Amino acid sequence: MRDTFLSFSLPLIGAEEIDEVVAALKSGWLTSGPRTRQFEQDFCQAFGTPAALSLNSCTAGLHIALKVLNIGPGDEVITTPMTFAASVNVIEHVGATPVLVDVEPDTLNLQPDAVEQAITPKTKAVIAVHYAGHPVELHALRSICDQYGLHLIEDAAHAIGAAFDGQPIGAGSNLTAFSFYATKNLTTGEGGMLTGSAELLERARIFSLHGMNREAWSRYSAGGKWAYDIVEPGFKYNMTDLQAALGLQQLRRFDRMQARRRDIVQAYNSAFRNHAPFLTPTTRDHVTNAWHLYVLRLRSSELTINRNQFIEEMTARNIGTSVHFIPIHMHSYYRDKYNYHPDDFPVAHGAFQNMLSLPLSPSMSDQDVADVIDAVLDIRSKFARRRAAA
Repeated sequence: MRDTFLSFSLPLIGAEEIDEVVAALKSGWLTSGPRTRQFEQDFCQAFGTPAALSLNSCTAGLHIALKVLNIGPGDEVITTPMTFAASVNVIEHVGATPVLVDVEPDTLNLQPDAVEQAITPKTKAVIAVHYAGHPVELHALRSICDQYGLHLIEDAAHAIGAAFDGQPIGAGSNLTAFSFYATKNLTTGEGGMLTGSAELLERARIFSLHGMNREAWSRYSAGGKWAYDIVEPGFKYNMTDLQAALGLQQLRRFDRMQARRRDIVQAYNSAFRNHAPFLTPTTRDHVTNAWHLYVLRLRSSELTINRNQFIEEMTARNIGTSVHFIPIHMHSYYRDKYNYHPDDFPVAHGAFQNMLSLPLSPSMSDQDVADVIDAVLDIRSKFARRRAAA
């Protein structure tokens, strides 16, 4: 057993990131400025996005997306219960009504057929979450949205580096929000990016900084002019140059970090896929999985302990884990407001009861990976259900 605790998802930060942050500190420009603009440009180039807006979170991106599309009271937005609360909270923030539909049994992404069945005259948009880094069925969802005149917003918090039919997530003209939270595949500590058409992002940029028509960099840099106007009741959602400094260097090492993630996933799959108590993650042939999470699902009929006890056993072996996610309809606010019951979305609820996320980070050593595998297999050997001889 390990002598030290292995955290669930440590970021990989090197001398390059530290040096870039120090350079930003010495530059005299700390808030949104030249580094945030450079980060946006580099992001577009790396992932083929038509335009990009750096923000302080993915949540900000989703909120602004709804505002830019004029979604508000009286409107409905269809989304998934298998997501973090931010994906649904933003719908409440604009005064619209979230409409949850169940997920696919294998990918745990939105079921396109269920989305279509949930559409009403009040439906204005679909927020599709690329769960764990596996893209949703974009062709089907785009077709549905086009047929019914709906906006498609992509929550790509898990999906930087993912692709659908060879096209990077975020390369479309629709609004797509990415996360650079501390545990994400690319981190700025806190932060996010909103991508989409240049026309949509022009208004989104105004929303992101109080509704001002001119940001600080254009007012306070050499040759800037002080005057500005408030043209929208906006928010304080901008990214700082200190955050962008991290992002610039993370972007340069991104391919190497993703390769390491894939190596870890391959090791996990090889170790677990042939054991009856475990269901390993799915990746469909027409997608590139970003592998933000490695979600191992337990077959309860094959074990004498439940998921919570399994996690306790992992913790006792100094291995950190998590659960992604407690479905939205099980949280008290949404449960009480919309009178949800756990089995209203049986696929999401069933998956939640049996899932845990294993450590997955490019900062992990080969020994770290081996320790995780050994811990999982040791728990299996101790708690696998014994079958009576025929």
